[in-house]
Amino acid sequence: MQPSKNKLYDSELKIMEVLWKNGDTKAKQIAEILSEEVGWNINTTYTLIKRCIKKGAIQRIEPNFLCRPLIPKEQVQQAETEELINKIYDGSADKLFAALLGRKRLTSEQIEKLREIVGELE
Repeated sequence: MQPSKNKLYDSELKIMEVLWKNGDTKAKQIAEILSEEVGWNINTTYTLIKRCIKKGAIQRIEPNFLCRPLIPKEQVQQAETEELINKIYDGSADKLFAALLGRKRLTSEQIEKLREIVGELE
């Protein structure tokens, strides 16, 4: 799990989502994408990119301030899931699972997929 000092916050995750989706991307292009999607100005985007660089999540490549993601999305998902389980569900993955399943009725296909996932874990 990521140390808390390297935790990526929601705004930083928006930067990372652009990179995970598009691969290596110029900072200017990231700013254009996030200007359209969330209304950020270029200074906000560049500040967040620099924070991600400082945290080791992004590598800056010259020329043209090209950004490369250094942390895979799956690693961040795992760390965020562990944090959620520890913070909200007292470290109990089965409590999280039960809460998720209790929210809505599942289709037979979804139930079968869950059985496959659990079977792989056994």
